This record gives sequence, structure tokens and C-alpha cells, in this order.
Amino acid sequence: GAEEPGMEAEAQELPLGCGGGGGLPAAGRSPEGEERREPPQASVSNGGDEDSGRELVELKVIWNKNKYDVKFCLDSTGAELKQKIHSLTGLPPAMQKVMFKGLLPEEKTLREIKVTNGAKIMVVGSTINDVLAVNTPKEAAQQEVKAEENKKEPLCRQKQHRKVLDKGKPDDVMPSVKGVQERLPTVPLSGMYNKSGGKVRLTFKLEQDQLWIGTKERTEKLPMGSIKNVVSEPIEGHEDYHMMAFQLGPTEASYYWVYWVPTQYVDAIKDTVLGKWQYF
Repeated sequence: GAEEPGMEAEAQELPLGCGGGGGLPAAGRSPEGEERREPPQASVSNGGDEDSGRELVELKVIWNKNKYDVKFCLDSTGAELKQKIHSLTGLPPAMQKVMFKGLLPEEKTLREIKVTNGAKIMVVGSTINDVLAVNTPKEAAQQEVKAEENKKEPLCRQKQHRKVLDKGKPDDVMPSVKGVQERLPTVPLSGMYNKSGGKVRLTFKLEQDQLWIGTKERTEKLPMGSIKNVVSEPIEGHEDYHMMAFQLGPTEASYYWVYWVPTQYVDAIKDTVLGKWQYF
């Protein structure tokens, strides 16, 4: 009736045998009649992909007022995300500007830049078709403007200019050389008319970056930077001379007109006034 030594210890170890049968099974083997099961894998907190074991993150990609819900691998790079965006939007990676807390670095992973679930990814860019659709109307509009300009009556035929040109070429106008471009002379250009029919001379003060417009009454000293544009056109019947206007403001009323400018100086005047005089 006395218990043998060690019996109590053996009785305590039996429940750890998971099914009895004389103790613990050998390592890597299941007890008879039972299928061994692996311990369950830990679940992924950020949208885990249990099949592949890759950790995913849920993103909201926003482009052109369109929103896309995307699950993407947290260890993929910004460049790979751009490829994914390309498949969603048709926007080539080279034309994408992807923003997440600033410009998205292509070489870093989403994990490295701390992208989390629900993060908003902003995409800026236009597809090639969008660019073509925008540019085509602009080009057509520009062509229409040019066509309208070609239809306009030449400046020298307009009434406001005819009253000056009908006076004829001034006797003391500087000689012209047709088909030749010359740099500006060191002396003022003189012998020309202004819009009121009075004599006018042009002096280019390059060292002061000024154009002096002199008449009998006064001399206007204009900074080159105040001249918005220069318009010129040959005078019909006297193509070796031009009529020219210096645009001093936003409207045509601000144009200062000069008539009988020798043709060889026209390009030099434009380049000088518009800031390219150093090439002459």
C-alpha cells in the first residue's frame, strides 16, 4: 500500500504530454491520431498581408480631384509608388510630383519616411493628352491673332499717320542704306518727325541707360527700362525708311511715334532699347 518513490512527480507531468500516451512526443512529431499545428502567426497591425507576410499600409492618393484608396507595401520605395500611381491615373512617373510632408523622395521607402495608415498622398501633374488638349487651343488662338494682324491695314495707310507722312520725306533726314544693318552712330539720329509733325532727334545714352527724345521745345530723358516695347514698319514707297513707336505705357495712346527712321538702324534701336545693346 505504500507509494513508490517518484510516483507523485510522474503524475504531475502527465498533463504536459498533450494527449497522454506515455509522456511528451519526440521533437517535431505529433502524438498518434493528432495533426500537429504550427503556432498562429502574429497579425500585422498596419493592414497586414497574412499570405505573403509583407506589411501593407492604406493610402489615399489624390490627383485631379480624384481619390484612390490604395494598399501598398510599406517597404516599397517612392519610385515604386510612382509606378503604382501611373497604373491608376495614366500619369507617367516623370510627369508626377508626389507630395507627402514635402516632395516624396524616390529612393526612400514608405517606412523610412514614416508613412502611416490613412496617409494622404497628393499628386500633381498632367497627362500628355491633357497637355496637348491645353496647348492646341492656345496655338490656334495665336494663329488667329496673327491672321487678324495680317488683315489689318498697314500703319502707314492709317489716317493718324498719313497726316505726318503726307508731308513727305524731311530734307535733312539722315541717309538710309537698304539691306544693311549698322550699329548706332555716335551722334544723335536726327531729321525725323514726331506725331505732331515736329522735328525730333533720338540720342542713346548707353552709359546712363537712357533714351533722350529731343524736340525744339524740350528733351525727354527716358530710362530704357520704362520702354515696354518697340514697334516699327517700313513706309510704303520708301521702304528704306521706317515709322517707329516706343511703347511707354499699357495703351496705344502711350506710344511715342517717330517717322523716317533710316532702315539700317532699326534693329540696333530695338536691341538697344530692349536691353541687348551690349551686343552692338
